[in-house]
Amino acid sequence: MAQPDNKKFFENLTGAGKSIAVLTSGGDAQGMNAAVRAVVRMGIYVGAKVYFVHEGYQGMVDGGDNIKEAKWESVSSMLQVGGTVIGSARCKDFRTHEGRLKAAHNLVKRGITNLCVIGGDGSLTGANLFREEWSGLLAELVQQNLIDEEAAQKYSALHIVGMVGSIDNDFCGTDMTIGTDSALHRIIEVVDAIMTTAQSHQRTFVLEVMGRHCGYLALVSALACGADWVLIPEMPPEDGWEEKMCQKLSAKRAGMKRLNIIIVAEGAIDRNNQPITSEHVKNLVVQCLGFDTRVTILGHVQRGGTPSAFDRILASRMGVEAVLALLETTANTPACVVSLCGNQSVRLPLMECVQMTQQVQKAMDEKKFEEAVRLRGRSFENNLRTYKLLAHRKPESELPHSNYNVAVLNVGAPAAGMNAAVRSAVRVGISEGHKMFAVSDGFEGFYKGQIKEIKWADVGGWTGQGGSLLGTKRTLPAKYIEKIAEQMRKYNINALLVIGGFEAYLGIMELLAARGIYEELCVPMVMVPATVSNNVPGSDLSIGADTALNAITDTCDRIKQSASGTKHRVFIIETMGGYCGYLASVGGLAAGADAAYIYEEPFDIRDLQSNVEHLTEKMKTSIQRGLILRNENSNENYTTDFIYQLYSEEGRGVFDCRKNVLGHMQQGGAPSPFDRNFGTKIAAKAMQWITKKLNESYRQGRVFANTEDSACLLGMRRRAMVFQPVVQLKDETDFVHRIPKEQWWLKLRPLMKILAKYKTSYDVSDSGQLEHVALNRPRESEATAAI
Repeated sequence: MAQPDNKKFFENLTGAGKSIAVLTSGGDAQGMNAAVRAVVRMGIYVGAKVYFVHEGYQGMVDGGDNIKEAKWESVSSMLQVGGTVIGSARCKDFRTHEGRLKAAHNLVKRGITNLCVIGGDGSLTGANLFREEWSGLLAELVQQNLIDEEAAQKYSALHIVGMVGSIDNDFCGTDMTIGTDSALHRIIEVVDAIMTTAQSHQRTFVLEVMGRHCGYLALVSALACGADWVLIPEMPPEDGWEEKMCQKLSAKRAGMKRLNIIIVAEGAIDRNNQPITSEHVKNLVVQCLGFDTRVTILGHVQRGGTPSAFDRILASRMGVEAVLALLETTANTPACVVSLCGNQSVRLPLMECVQMTQQVQKAMDEKKFEEAVRLRGRSFENNLRTYKLLAHRKPESELPHSNYNVAVLNVGAPAAGMNAAVRSAVRVGISEGHKMFAVSDGFEGFYKGQIKEIKWADVGGWTGQGGSLLGTKRTLPAKYIEKIAEQMRKYNINALLVIGGFEAYLGIMELLAARGIYEELCVPMVMVPATVSNNVPGSDLSIGADTALNAITDTCDRIKQSASGTKHRVFIIETMGGYCGYLASVGGLAAGADAAYIYEEPFDIRDLQSNVEHLTEKMKTSIQRGLILRNENSNENYTTDFIYQLYSEEGRGVFDCRKNVLGHMQQGGAPSPFDRNFGTKIAAKAMQWITKKLNESYRQGRVFANTEDSACLLGMRRRAMVFQPVVQLKDETDFVHRIPKEQWWLKLRPLMKILAKYKTSYDVSDSGQLEHVALNRPRESEATAAI
C-alpha cells in the first residue's frame, strides 16, 4: 500500500488568477462537447477563469465575441450533443505569421496564457508552433504599441495541453481518440442494418468507411461484424489479391452463406500506392463472380449522432486531466497531450506523438508496410493479427493436428459480446488444430451431457448477436462434480474455456477444489470475464459492461429530454449490478448525473438531505433537470421508492420527481463495437494460452495440469491483459457481496461529483508524470500481444 503522505490531492492545486481558453479545431468528433464541458467545469471549480474560443483558430484570430467567458451553466445539457457546440473551422489565417500575431494579441488582452486545444494532429502542431513563437509575438506586439512591457512580462509564457478529437484514431501515443468509438457505433449500426437486406437478396455489399490515411475504423468494424474482406492503407493486399478475394467470396456462398460484406477504408491502396476504390471492388466482384453487388459510402454519417458512453467518459476524464496538466505546467514543461493507455490517463509530449504519427505516413510512402502497422501501436497491430486469424480459414491440409479437445461454455447471466468471444475462441482453436466442443446451458448442460462438436462455419455471423447463443445458466458445478468429470472423460476434454460472470469465477474455484478427487479436472482452465455488472476480481473490464453502459446512457438521455420545456424535474433511476456500483457510477459520469448511490460508498440520511439541498440550489438557476442514479443493492433501507419519496417531499415547490427502474434492458440488445472487439480479442488470447498450456502439460500420452497457474482468469489490468491464477484472486474477493475488494473505477467518482458542482477530495497521485512515447518492439511471440 502507498503511504498516505505520498498521495497527491488536487485540492492543493489552485487555478486562482489563471485564465484558460478552450477551443475545438479541425474536423468535428462526437465527444468534443463532453471534453469542453469537463475543461470549463474543472477550470471554474479550481478558481480559474475559463473562456470559449468559438470557431477554432479562426475565432482566436478574429477575436471580439468569438472569445467569451464561460459560466458553469454555459455547458449544461451539452454532454449528449454530437459535434462541437463552440464550432470548429479549418483556418488559413492561423497558418500565417500575421494571423498568429492577431491571435496572440486577442489572448493577451484577456490575460489568457493557458490553452486547451481539442483537435487532430494538424491542430495540435499549430498550437505547438504558436507556443514556440509566443515570446517573439509578444515582443512584436510591444514594438507595435499594442501591449505594454508589463503585459509582456506578466504573460510571458503560453502553456498548451492537447486532447485528440478525431474519429480516425490516427494519432500515435493514444489507444483511442475522442470520437472513434462513436464513429464505430455509427458504422456498426449501418452494417447490422445492411446485413438483413443483403441476406434477403443474397447480395454482396461493399462498404466504404472514413479514416483518411488510417485504416483503424475499417479494421475494427471488419473485426466487429465478421466482414469477409477488408482493405486498409497500412497493410495493402498482396499482388493477385483480386483473385484470392473472389475465391473466398465464392467459397462463402458455396458454404450456404447468403451475403458477403467487404469493408474498404477511404484511403485504401495497393502495393504500388495506387488507390483501391469501392467502385473498383464492386466491378471486380460483378465481373469475376456475377454476384448482385451494391456500394454504400457511409460518409459524414460517421461523424454525426450522439457520443457513445465510452467517448463521454474518455472526454470527461481527459478534460479534467488537461486542466490538472495546465495547473502543474511550468515555463520549461513541453506542450503535452493527454491520452489513454489501457484504461489509464497519461500525459505525453505533444511533438513526440506528432512526429511518430508523421512517421507512419512516411513508412507507407516508402512501402514499409510492416513498419507502418508497428508504428500505429499495439492495439492496431493486435486488431490486424486477430482479424487475419479469424477471417481466413486455412485449408485442412495446412492446419496443425493437436489431438486436443477443448470445451467452451457460458456461465451466469447473459452479457452482450459473449457470442463474439465464443466465435473467436472456436475459430482460433480450430486454427491451432484442436477439436472444439460447445457446451449448452453452462455447468448444468455440462453434467447433463449437452456437449457437441462445433465447427468453423457454425459460428458465422455470431459477432453481432446479443445474449448467449450457447445458452447460459447460473448453476454452480459443486453438486454435480462427479457427473461433470464423467462427461469430461466421455468426451476426452483436455481444456476448458469458461466465459461468464461471478458464477463462472466461483465455478472454476469449485472445479479446482475437486482436482484432488477427480483426475479428469486436472486440465488447463481459463476464464474470460463477461458480465454487465463488471464485478469479477482480476479484471478492470468485463465483456458486456460497455453495452449496458450505452443502454443506461441512451435511456438517461431520453428521460432527461422528456422533461424539456416542462417545469423543474428530478429523475431517480435504478441500475443493475448486484452490489457492484460500476454501472451506476460510470453511467452517472456518462449521463451527467448529480449523484449516484452505491454500496461501496456508504451513505446516510444526511447525505441524501445535502443532495436534495444541492439540487434545490441548482434548480434556482437556469438548470431545469436533475438526474440521480441508484445501484439496485446500494442500501437495503434507502430503496429507490424511499429516495423518490424523500426527494418528492423535500423538493416540493421547487421540483417534482419521477422514478425509473431500467431492469433487464441493460442486459439485452446487440453488443456495442467495444464489446464485440474486446470479446473477440480476449477470447483469442485465452485460446492461445490454452494451446501453450496443453503443450506444456502433455505427459506420457495425456494432459495433466495440476499447478496453480493451470487455472487462470484473463483480465485487463490498467494497461495490459494479464493471466492470473484463480487461487491468487481469492484474497482480492468479497465473496459475500460478490465484488472485488478494490475497484479502479471508484477513482472516477470524484469526477462525477466535481462536474456536478460538489466539493470533494480527488486523489491525483496517478496523474502528472510526463511519459515518453513507447515504440512497439518486435516480439518473440505473437501470442504475447496485449489487447
